[in-house]
Amino acid sequence: MSTSLSVILKRLGMIFLVVLVIFGILSLFAYDIIKIDWVSFMELQPSYGNMEQPLPVPARSIPIEGPVYIPGEGAPANPVTADDASIARGATLFAINCKMCHGDTGTGNGTVAGFLVNKKPADLSSQLVQSKDDGTLFLIISNGLYNPNDSLFPDIKFSSAMPPLSENLSVADRWDLVNYIRTLKAPQ
Repeated sequence: MSTSLSVILKRLGMIFLVVLVIFGILSLFAYDIIKIDWVSFMELQPSYGNMEQPLPVPARSIPIEGPVYIPGEGAPANPVTADDASIARGATLFAINCKMCHGDTGTGNGTVAGFLVNKKPADLSSQLVQSKDDGTLFLIISNGLYNPNDSLFPDIKFSSAMPPLSENLSVADRWDLVNYIRTLKAPQ
């Protein structure tokens, strides 16, 4: 009886060892220690990164929030009153989305600005920026700046480029941001 018990224990030990080895090998594949390229149809279609080549709005479609502006009709009017709540929301949005390039006071000296050698952020407190109407600032926040000869600013030769924030911020958020930018006036 003792020999059969030892045989059973040896067999159980071998089975346990085989299961442990198989589990170890499967773990290598499961945790991507050994990578296997599986055939995937997702790799065969085009893909885009965030804010890379945003798709145009479908024809005759209106966003849930309503039309933002009508192309060819000029800059839109600011529908959001510049009260304390709007400016506070704008300050929060500025700290999240704009501060890294434009800095705390909007002078273009943010933490990322030093790395932007050819594309310096605009000084939002300058007379030049503050002289533009709210609709123009809204369109710049929405569409970004890429073209050095932008028709919104024919008197300025931009060396900067700003990504569009229309996909990141709602319409109301962009107007709150415009209201906050109005508070960034240069010290006199």
